[in-house]
Amino acid sequence: MNAVLSPGEAPVGIFDSGLGGLSVLRAVRAQLPGERIVYVADSRHAPYGERDDDFIADRTLAIGNWLVARGAKVLVVACNTATAQSIALVREQLAIPLVGVEPGIKPAALQSKTRVAGVLATQSTLRSARFRALVERYAADCRLICQPGHGLVEAIERCDVGSPELVALLRGYLQPMLDAGADTLVLGCTHYPFLDAAIRSIVGERMTLIDTGVAIAQQLQRVLDQHGLRAATDAAPAPVRFCSTSDGAHLKALAAALLGLEADVEPVDIPSRRTMGTVGAIGPAADAA
Repeated sequence: MNAVLSPGEAPVGIFDSGLGGLSVLRAVRAQLPGERIVYVADSRHAPYGERDDDFIADRTLAIGNWLVARGAKVLVVACNTATAQSIALVREQLAIPLVGVEPGIKPAALQSKTRVAGVLATQSTLRSARFRALVERYAADCRLICQPGHGLVEAIERCDVGSPELVALLRGYLQPMLDAGADTLVLGCTHYPFLDAAIRSIVGERMTLIDTGVAIAQQLQRVLDQHGLRAATDAAPAPVRFCSTSDGAHLKALAAALLGLEADVEPVDIPSRRTMGTVGAIGPAADAA
């Protein structure tokens, strides 16, 4: 079936460890409404932030190959952790172009007037060589207050973006940044833009929030144009195919609540070397893992 599709008609694959990549999907649909999209949430194995590097690379490659087999023309790795830990390896092994995401260290350094910026990201992203290289290249003259966002991905995966408990957790992370004079906050995980309102309730206008979703969508457009893969500019808005390695209930709920997209979600098995013994037991509890 995929073989009869023209390059423009072939889908863009977007992958995240769970639901955070929906923030990237939102930006891509606004920038490139005519592109068909297959979105894969690896919710059965989320969050990636505290997984070891080999596990993250194993899952990223498996899902990339799964999307290639279904005709994807470009892979967007819409997960900061997966990009930081595995995109170089995966880029070598997949036959399609890749677009990754990374924390907005450069724009934060450009915008900060106090030269103090907060970085909220997963533990895995913060420890990665890719993150350290970004800091050394763009923010050597800044003081960065780096905070692992323990518990935030899990909250968003269960569709909690504003409970009192979540706001209290965020306050504990953000208040030290405010006390230190940070005027910029890097949202270093694609889940975190969905916490915009909760963050604003704490920091008000004292911090500029750096969300790189728009930049990712613009980079995707450049890659599609470079390789002659872009859908016709007059194409009608295309539907999104949602897939989840869990039962997909939370993906469906969050897509409806945050994106206004009412869509079915296909439960899929995507085996990999590190998960061969766990594949097949799809159930509601897995989405909150």
